[in-house]
Amino acid sequence: MLLYAVTIFVSAFLLFQVQPIIAKIILPWFGGSAAVWTTCMLFFQTALLGGYLYSHWTTGKLSPRVQTWLHLALLGLSLLVLPVAPSDNWKPAGSENPTIRILALLTATVGFPYLLLSTTGPLVQAWFARAFPGVSPYRLFALSNTASVLALLSYPILVEPVVGTHRQALMWSINYALFAGLCAACAWRSRSLAVIAGETSSADLTANPPGPRLFLLWGGLAACASTLLLSVTNHLTQDVAPIPFLWVLPLSLYLLSFILTFDSAGWYKRWLYLPLTGAALGAMAYASGADRELAVFTRVALFAAALFLCCMTCHGEVATLKPHPRYLTSFYLTISIGGALGGLFVGVIAPYFFTIFLEMPIAILACALLVLMVHRGDPESPLNRSKGGWAWVAAAAATLAIGVVLVRDLQSTNKEFRVIVRNFYGGLKTADWGTPDDSDWSRKLTHGVINHGEQWLQEERRREPTTYFGPGSGVGRAIRSKDRDKPQRIGITGLGAGVMLSYARPGDYYRIYEINPQVVALAQREFTFLKDCPAKVDVVLGDARLSLEREERQNFDLLHMDAFSSDSVPAHLLTREAFQLYFRHLKPDGVLVIHISNKYLDLEPVVARAAEALGKPSVFVNDEGDQDGGYFGTDMVVISNRKEFLNLEPFKSWKPPRTLPGVLLWTDDYSNLFRIVK
Repeated sequence: MLLYAVTIFVSAFLLFQVQPIIAKIILPWFGGSAAVWTTCMLFFQTALLGGYLYSHWTTGKLSPRVQTWLHLALLGLSLLVLPVAPSDNWKPAGSENPTIRILALLTATVGFPYLLLSTTGPLVQAWFARAFPGVSPYRLFALSNTASVLALLSYPILVEPVVGTHRQALMWSINYALFAGLCAACAWRSRSLAVIAGETSSADLTANPPGPRLFLLWGGLAACASTLLLSVTNHLTQDVAPIPFLWVLPLSLYLLSFILTFDSAGWYKRWLYLPLTGAALGAMAYASGADRELAVFTRVALFAAALFLCCMTCHGEVATLKPHPRYLTSFYLTISIGGALGGLFVGVIAPYFFTIFLEMPIAILACALLVLMVHRGDPESPLNRSKGGWAWVAAAAATLAIGVVLVRDLQSTNKEFRVIVRNFYGGLKTADWGTPDDSDWSRKLTHGVINHGEQWLQEERRREPTTYFGPGSGVGRAIRSKDRDKPQRIGITGLGAGVMLSYARPGDYYRIYEINPQVVALAQREFTFLKDCPAKVDVVLGDARLSLEREERQNFDLLHMDAFSSDSVPAHLLTREAFQLYFRHLKPDGVLVIHISNKYLDLEPVVARAAEALGKPSVFVNDEGDQDGGYFGTDMVVISNRKEFLNLEPFKSWKPPRTLPGVLLWTDDYSNLFRIVK
């Protein structure tokens, strides 16, 4: 028994630890977008489905001896693709579809080993059931999920802070080779199990096969939990940061619900989880509204707790409906189909077919309706045992109330917008404020819930700087302090509405790096900063850092780093290597301006460490803004190649950015957002 248990434990640990490793390696290649993790999860869920399908087919169609030799051959072939670190050749050029690129990259890099790991759970459980007839194999499923949770939780705590990403990939590859040996031993022992234990027992022959309703409930409940998992993860990472902790926390809770519900029936009590799940769905419906302001820890805790309760209910009902071990592989196959459908819905259908973030409202309402459907067909349900049917009335009223909250929020948050679009990089909206008769008539671009640029619509004010780029901001001071008698070469990472072009003059050159083609389209169609710009402007499509790495030295007088996705932080743009790249593109007297305004994270000590590591003088500029002038309060760090520049009048009263003892220098192999949460 120990061999089977250890093999399943190791395979599940590796199966889930590789997910944050690979996702973190490729995250910078795709602009640090929150959708990178969602797309990775789609791949991993689909590969898991492939592994379960393989297990179901081989255990049902092949003799134990043929199955053994086939699996041994595949394990040997999978070793040939190690190590799993993706090649730099997979870095995008800027014009590719990011979803297709990520899926192809993962298939070529980690696909084969991951597929073999995915087969281990159901396959080894099937071998176990043959070897030990009469002993339930389902607790091995709980064991595998325990290993998965340990893999996920250990990553941000024990692995990420101390081991570089490429070394992580190498260590994982070595451990995979050890797993292959364990699995080969299990496979070799199983080659004659049919003779030892008998192909089937009398209990197997009398077990009733599951009907269509059971298959639909297994798949539907699994799909609902998967959709909630990914939509909650999207919600948390879109406006904070796409970081491993906010990836693994929801996934760990999702897996914990599997552990508890499949370990013992005592963990899931319908009378307890039914009202708790209703409250959780209501809380998520309320808190997901765009106008609900919550502190970062409150938001994370609320959605994490609500997700756990919903997954306990979905997986608890699945565990209650599990079949005889004879149908074990078809049961796991159906669950994996549901999980993959949830990933497909959130990772592909939602960003490419919806203009707004509908997946969470749909998942919340679907969960409520599906739970009611399960209870409706079960005479043992607490809802069916209530006198006078009052419990059903209360459940229906609660579901209706959740639906009303979701619909009203969607209507209220989207009705005032002129344009609503969405793609892999998130949702964009434009809206007009005021009327032509108002002095403050303006048009705003929103990414997620964050303003990404605004323009006055009166003809005489269209070229005034607004939002984060007022004359008192760090970048406004820096541009006005440069030698204005000569044309300037300005680099900008992040186009937004194009507000920075309000500083352009005839003879200047502006080079703007923008990863999202929809941002470029809206800046050209909805705003006139680009059209009215008197300077020469080039817009380079693609991730700013990758574009700068490929280009010849640009000799910028000033480079402004302002590439945020909604309010999330692209950590790869704040590392030592990134700052070295920025200064390679600056003139000897060039200036780097880093925009660090953020609701949730204190980026000042991060930039301070980078400037310190490069030996560059810097100042922190906190502009309080001007409400009447349309300027926001902003935080920026100005870093110069020459200290004399920072002694000029606009900067001499400002101090260097502060450092914090616990905040270390970020590198391409190390970053830690825990230390800078506000």
